[in-house]
Amino acid sequence: MLSLAFSDAEYISPDTISPSDVCASVERWVLPVVGRTLLDKVEQGDSPTLAEEYLLPAIAACVRMDIQPRLNVATSQLGLSVVAGSNNKAADVDMRAEQMLSLRQRARALLRRLTDHLEEHSGEYPEYSSAANVMLRVSSDGGFVQIL
Repeated sequence: MLSLAFSDAEYISPDTISPSDVCASVERWVLPVVGRTLLDKVEQGDSPTLAEEYLLPAIAACVRMDIQPRLNVATSQLGLSVVAGSNNKAADVDMRAEQMLSLRQRARALLRRLTDHLEEHSGEYPEYSSAANVMLRVSSDGGFVQIL
């Protein structure tokens, strides 16, 4: 999952992302796209191509987007602090906002790619329901929320 969410130049410890981080992102972003029934089937090992090529990249992007704010700060008994080492300087507000926009756009593009695949191959996934897919009902392209 880490290699899908982070590029080669971005190292984080595998312990940084917990199973609950993945579950929360799946519940928030992926479940409204694929539905519980199809997600359960994929978790049982059905549709490995769907899982590897479409679902896992979308999940990784959503997890990355959700945990990034937590990576920007350190939490201890003394509260929040920014990373400040001899070779590092904390990113300013504009840089953090730019990165979050990029992460949101990436996650949205991968969710749209997943949706397009499900729509084009709906016969292969009888558990999938187009009517329940939030990506086909709500759009925020261009900064405006549109209900379709």
